[in-house]
Amino acid sequence: MAEVKGCQLPEDVYYWPEKHVWARLEPDGTVKVGMTDIAQFLAKSIVSVTPRGTGKKLKRGKSVGTVESGKWVGPVNTPVSGEVLEVNDNVLANPKLINSDPYGEGWVVRIQPDDWDGEKASLVIGDAGIEAYRQFLDAEGISCLE
Repeated sequence: MAEVKGCQLPEDVYYWPEKHVWARLEPDGTVKVGMTDIAQFLAKSIVSVTPRGTGKKLKRGKSVGTVESGKWVGPVNTPVSGEVLEVNDNVLANPKLINSDPYGEGWVVRIQPDDWDGEKASLVIGDAGIEAYRQFLDAEGISCLE
């Protein structure tokens, strides 16, 4: 896992830096979606998650749900178009999982993508993802170090 200005960034997920979301292709062809460490850091303590229901068809950029913290209320935008297959019940019961484990137990939804191969080209992964976030954090003056 890479660390940039105290922010954790795994090299094995696809990022949409402008929306602070990640996507991970699962072995079954589905995609898990969640908030980045940067997003959870900026939001602070997450108090609730209100996801879209299963079966919902979403276009890239639309909200898969709303996250609320003491500081912020906003959407988690999907980096890929597709159908919501699963909502992370653990996050519903314990929203702070997004704060403590954003890339593991803190995922928000699992989607059956419409066109993973086409849409992943608009996301960044590995060194390109780390560098995109390094530039963003530098430009915005953001550090996850408290």
